[in-house]
Amino acid sequence: MPSAEPRTATGTAGGVQSLERAFDLLERMADAGGEVGLSELSVSSGLPLPTIHRLMRTLVACGYVRQQANRRYALGPRLIRLGESASRLLGTWARPYLARLVEETGETANMALLDGDEVVYVAQVPSRHSMRMFTEVGRRVLPHSTGVGKALLAATPADEVRALLARTGMPAATEKTITSPDEFLAALERVRETGYAVDDNEQELGVRCLAVPVPNSPTAAAISISGPAGRVTDETTEQIVPVLQQVAAELSIALTTTGPGA
Repeated sequence: MPSAEPRTATGTAGGVQSLERAFDLLERMADAGGEVGLSELSVSSGLPLPTIHRLMRTLVACGYVRQQANRRYALGPRLIRLGESASRLLGTWARPYLARLVEETGETANMALLDGDEVVYVAQVPSRHSMRMFTEVGRRVLPHSTGVGKALLAATPADEVRALLARTGMPAATEKTITSPDEFLAALERVRETGYAVDDNEQELGVRCLAVPVPNSPTAAAISISGPAGRVTDETTEQIVPVLQQVAAELSIALTTTGPGA
């Protein structure tokens, strides 16, 4: 989706301008769906065509960008390895925060990212209850039937959500799964109003999930707790949601703060 914040291609203090520009172009390509022409990049970045051509030629030589037969440029396969490694590290960094959620709520805690049109779980800390929820790290699901999916898409423009749903379809995982685009958009509006998302028996009967987005995350991310519907009730929701929001805010700071020595 288009970037919500404008970016500049000028170097920051102490930075290497060509590196900053190259990464800025990669992000702009991702925002544009992964494939762009040089003129599009020039318009969005404000850089002259010769500069963009030079940077793209270097990225192509390194395998991070590839030139298509139609002369447009696409994100290259070497980025996959970087992305997979980064996702694993993101899950590792999130685990202490998820452990806090388990400690304070008693339920299984998860972290998920939006990868293309799917939700992928990158970290989990299980509940200590004998009856608990388990979602395998690396599992991919469609966003319309999950709390994390709603949390991840809540800020996405309606036309982009409809386009995603048209690509994925809205298969029913249970009798309570939302299968109408209009109903799903209404659910996203409730997320924006309340600050949290609910999966009420929509992915699996007997299971409820509460999720919130991680604000200002470098990539769209959400955290959640899931448990039996008999424990994750409307009453316990009032106690759990503030904890979720607080942990998400602290995780956001951890993910966006530059480490020592940077």
